Amino acid sequence: MIDFSGKSVLVTGGGVGIGRAIVEAFARAGANLVVAERDAERAAGVRDWLASCGTNALVIETDVLCTEQVVALAEQIDARFGGLDVLVNNVGDSLMIAKRFDAYSDEDIDRLYAVNLQHIFRVTRAMLPLLRRKGAGGSIISLSSIEAFRGIPNCSVYAAFKAAIGGFTRSLALELGPVGIRVNQIAPESTETPQLPMSLMIAPEHREQLPNWIPLGRFGQPEDMAGAALFLASPLSSWVTGTTLHVDGGALAAAGWYRDRKGTWTNVPVITGNGFNF
Repeated sequence: MIDFSGKSVLVTGGGVGIGRAIVEAFARAGANLVVAERDAERAAGVRDWLASCGTNALVIETDVLCTEQVVALAEQIDARFGGLDVLVNNVGDSLMIAKRFDAYSDEDIDRLYAVNLQHIFRVTRAMLPLLRRKGAGGSIISLSSIEAFRGIPNCSVYAAFKAAIGGFTRSLALELGPVGIRVNQIAPESTETPQLPMSLMIAPEHREQLPNWIPLGRFGQPEDMAGAALFLASPLSSWVTGTTLHVDGGALAAAGWYRDRKGTWTNVPVITGNGFNF
């Protein structure tokens, strides 16, 4: 039902984790792929995989935090595909900066801004002429986080930038609606990736409780986000713009409720320690 044959898709940070799963999903749907990946080994890995599938692909070792490299990326896409149908702004990272707000340095804030929000402005602006050239049916999808919609202690700056993606998404959707380009965001709950290895972070004595922590009984997998991206880019969501698709197993709806060892719902902590390996 979802066919992207002849469509060109750019995925930033497409060499690993959620980005890699999104790349693979669009490739299986027949799309032409552009992958922006700054890590040479990861770029080589996804390039080889796409070649083995016979996908028409352009894998570029580039850093989307750098203006000059983003401009060059747009030029290469233009030369290869003559336009762009789908942009997936996937790059983002907490950078493991977790501390009280008054302990943040200007450098901490600048680094979090660059990797979670600034590059989305930069890449989207550079790709808009290519998206406009393809006309109605284009789609811009940005990866946010559940932390944009609930409080998270000691990560206030990260959460602020993730929340800002929502404002950008809604406003840009209004600007681009008249030309038929839709703009949406995906907000994942914690997802098992090399960047965030949830199965290793949970203390062994608490792993049996995993099915009770999230209503659907597990943390996310990269493929969950890939499915959401396919939907938001496809004609199945042709009347969906300026919104957020929460891919969180029901965690946001639960709002702190979880099940104890007997299966009873509670919002009172019932475990010893914090559940993690720290």
